[in-house]
Amino acid sequence: MRQPNLLFLYTDEQRADTLAAYGNTRIAMPNLNRLAAQATVFERTYVTQPVCTPSRSTLLTGLMPHTNGCVANNVPLPADVPCLPELLPADYVCAHHGKWHLGDEIYAQHGFGEWRAIEDMYIGYYSNSRDRNDRSHYHHWLVEHGYEPKSPNGVFNRNYCAALPEAYSKPRYLAQEASRFIRENKDRPFALYVNFLEPHMPFTSCRDGQYDPNAITLPANFEHADYPTLRARVTADKLRRPYGSEADWRALIARYWGMCSLVDTHVGQILATLSECGLDENTIVVFTSDHGDMMGSHKLLAKALMYEEAVRVPFLIRVPGVSGGRQVAEPVSQLDIVPTLLDLMGVDIPDTLEGESLRPAIEGTDRCKRDVVIEWYGHEGRPQEIGELLAGRPEWNYTIEQVRASFGDPIRTLITADGWKFCCSPMGEHMLYDLNADPHEMNNLAADPAQADRMNRMLDRIRQWQARTGDQAELPARIDVAGSA
Repeated sequence: MRQPNLLFLYTDEQRADTLAAYGNTRIAMPNLNRLAAQATVFERTYVTQPVCTPSRSTLLTGLMPHTNGCVANNVPLPADVPCLPELLPADYVCAHHGKWHLGDEIYAQHGFGEWRAIEDMYIGYYSNSRDRNDRSHYHHWLVEHGYEPKSPNGVFNRNYCAALPEAYSKPRYLAQEASRFIRENKDRPFALYVNFLEPHMPFTSCRDGQYDPNAITLPANFEHADYPTLRARVTADKLRRPYGSEADWRALIARYWGMCSLVDTHVGQILATLSECGLDENTIVVFTSDHGDMMGSHKLLAKALMYEEAVRVPFLIRVPGVSGGRQVAEPVSQLDIVPTLLDLMGVDIPDTLEGESLRPAIEGTDRCKRDVVIEWYGHEGRPQEIGELLAGRPEWNYTIEQVRASFGDPIRTLITADGWKFCCSPMGEHMLYDLNADPHEMNNLAADPAQADRMNRMLDRIRQWQARTGDQAELPARIDVAGSA
């Protein structure tokens, strides 16, 4: 048998519990649910950082953001840091379709010979040598079909594209191009990455009417708003105006579900093409997302927080010759995906990669028994916005400097195989959850004197990880809790 192909499907901002395999049978996701039944399902898969660029950098390189340099959004992936296609044998034909968000958005790079870009909003972050008048493949496709950009900068912005009929939507375009690529390369080994923007904001699409907001069940932790960190409190306060009522949240979630179903439909077309070409038995298929979304949990929205809804994502992998239906309950990191794929594709795993192959767990020969670490570098809040916010919240008793420190707090989070989660904050806003007893994170145990020893043991394990990976974040010397021994 020839070398296996790779079809890597990933979305933007899709939390784990949007699929039946993760407990949600209310969203119409027939194609991904079918794939899950044929695949190994990793129940607790964590990103390396819950924002786009850093997480994507790990998915493509197998390195932590602090190692590959992409520690914040819109930081370009260095040319000398190889992505998976650059580690494959030379006879592989490699393509990337969809959102990239790792620099020079519309230009082929990092071992991908074919490139189909869908985003033109990152022009300001292009390298100096790039022409700012160049446009994405999707832009030109829309123009060919009679559409004209209405924005002053001459691009089709996200809100405009989100309102288009489904036949001209980004998922439809990506399915068309991916299917074409598969047909054209069915007789050659290939690696095809397809990234859907949806269900990322603006949280609206041609499927807005698919779900009745009145039938939406709010998250189990929707009413839990006792935020352990100032950053979460600030985020929640900013949401009070646009999402002030339960009806607002239900309408938002209904639109989010519609976007998930939209992606599923067009994933189905890609998978059908794979089958039509007789490639099911020679293609590894992966489905995951770059991070989740709070989507009403703790009355919060979006990502960039350490709550499960933001850091935990779906991860399905269908491997030829491996029976489907296996579920892996232990936590794993997306850091492990690149070494896993190289292992399954018969390629030596470079010593420089920081994850481990999950092949034993996929084949059922061993279990995952290791810690997962998530990093956050934060970003500064805007002084004017923070000043206005504090003026309306005198009861918080925080200074502007404290709020800015909270937004820039370099948090490190450890998740253990036995289900404990510790978020260590240099600012002292720690979070400790027993995910077995408290899966919705409504009981922060970080102030419990009885947990001081546990937190310090977990802090030691974070420091060991820092030493292995060269992480330079300055963490507290010790976690002190009032009343602890």
